[in-house]
Amino acid sequence: MTLRWRIVALVAAATCAAAAAVGVLVHHASRERELSQARDGARTTLDRAAVSYARTGGVQGSGAVLDAPGLPGDLRRLVEKGHQGTEFTTGPGGPAMWAARPADDQVLSVRLDMSTAMRDIGALDTNIILAGLMTTAVVLPLGVLTAERMSRRLRLAAATARRIAAGDLDARISPATRPHDEIAEISGAVDSMAAALQERLLDEQRFTADVAHELRTPLMGLVTAAELLPPGEAAGYVRDRVRVLSTLVEDLLEISRLDAGAEEADLSPCPLGPVLEEAIAGTGLSARLRTVAAEDTGRQDGEDTGRQDVADGPKVWTDPRRLTRIVANLVVNAHRHGREPVEVTVAADGRTVTVRDHGTGFPDDLLEKGPQRFRTGVRERGRGHGLGLTIAAGQAQVIGATLEFGNAPDGGAVATLRLPERPEQPASPEPGPIHG
Repeated sequence: MTLRWRIVALVAAATCAAAAAVGVLVHHASRERELSQARDGARTTLDRAAVSYARTGGVQGSGAVLDAPGLPGDLRRLVEKGHQGTEFTTGPGGPAMWAARPADDQVLSVRLDMSTAMRDIGALDTNIILAGLMTTAVVLPLGVLTAERMSRRLRLAAATARRIAAGDLDARISPATRPHDEIAEISGAVDSMAAALQERLLDEQRFTADVAHELRTPLMGLVTAAELLPPGEAAGYVRDRVRVLSTLVEDLLEISRLDAGAEEADLSPCPLGPVLEEAIAGTGLSARLRTVAAEDTGRQDGEDTGRQDVADGPKVWTDPRRLTRIVANLVVNAHRHGREPVEVTVAADGRTVTVRDHGTGFPDDLLEKGPQRFRTGVRERGRGHGLGLTIAAGQAQVIGATLEFGNAPDGGAVATLRLPERPEQPASPEPGPIHG
């Protein structure tokens, strides 16, 4: 049950409980008042009848009766002991108030009919129930509106918190200032937390970008110095480490630009096959490029349909430079953390590219949270700085594509890149008539 319906149920229960409590109190007070008035009236009539009996020896016209046959047994026994009293009964004759006292060897009694008074109390109970129902009918919609408003504000806060957790650090609730409003306080606290988190992340991004920029100048000197070293095993090792360091700095700069939102795609129609071939060739690593045509969907997995199909395939609407970067990073990651053979497959739709290796597959943490910089997952997938997949995911977002990670049922990591469809071009206006 949601909070809204819990509040509605609580309001309904509280209203019904209050109406029931008021009804019980009013019923009890009204009944006691009627019984008290009837008891006083019966006693007064009985006293007058006793005076008349003492003077005349009879009770005619006094409203009293000697040895009444319907006198309650408890009241008769009380009178036989020499006392007088009253008793309310609801016997076959209807509700009545009895009063009795001794009169020589007889019992002098008075009976007041209370049928009308009890009917009035019953009518009062009915009116109380109707009033309670009407009150509930009026209060309950107000409770629903209040609960809906509170629920809507809480849902907005939760949705904003989820957006912030998903990476939208500009998301804010912006609650209206209301004194003594707990929901507004929570919303303000979420906004403050988001602002502090955004500022901290921006500081870290600026620091990373500044460090990368500061490293470029001494790194270029280091690259030049490494090239001047005499040939040898040590020089080769130094050049290799300098090349790795240069690649890391360039990756950091690229991530900084992606984080800052400074990257803009230059979209244009281009053939997918040559872009993929260029991406694979640029890595210097082996990867089998194949396509799955519509008429070949029944072939066994791994059956090559030929490179010519890829080269002659349809064009896609993308940024070829960024697409090359994405595919190259996926191929390098497959070789670095998986096992050969590495396959690059174009699906029958001509817009879906899959890069697969035959290693241990992506770790569960990456499948759940996506690629994270400076984390490569489990030890079996090797070591690295984890920036390749992070850059690939960021560049995919820039070109409007989606990059998904999964594992093949028979083993191996599978990265699936889905390129966007070409946007519809506005129709060219038809030329109007030429007036001469």
